[in-house]
Amino acid sequence: MRVEHLFTSTGHNFFGRHGQPAGGHGMLSMDYIDCVAGQGIRGDRFFGYQEDYKGQITFFAMEVFERMRHELKLPGAQPQAIRRNVFVRGANLNALIGREFEVQGTRFVGIEESKPCYWMNSALGPGSEDWLKGRGGLRCRILTNGLLRRDC
Repeated sequence: MRVEHLFTSTGHNFFGRHGQPAGGHGMLSMDYIDCVAGQGIRGDRFFGYQEDYKGQITFFAMEVFERMRHELKLPGAQPQAIRRNVFVRGANLNALIGREFEVQGTRFVGIEESKPCYWMNSALGPGSEDWLKGRGGLRCRILTNGLLRRDC
């Protein structure tokens, strides 16, 4: 699995904002992120959010993003609009649900699909929410401390 993009955000734009306008917290592109077991990514909006939180870190497949951009004719869509933390290439993320895995020496457990919500249609473009169902990424818990770095 190759790490192509890493993102964090200090605040929520969509999470917990149903019925309100989207927040204005951008996603910060990072060269590396500090994964803390049981807590999340240091400096991210979900760091220390809840004990045993199932979305301490989120993964998304670049192949899925590129296919979505092509099929929905969204050439200007950017990965950070999806608001996932780690964009990877060469992994079937749904196959990691319920399994432990390792990336760059850091261990994770895949918990569930990171399900798309209606905000995707405004963040990416019309039809995005439906298109992403079943391929919205992977929510994980962090099992060991470690740094993840972009491979490119």
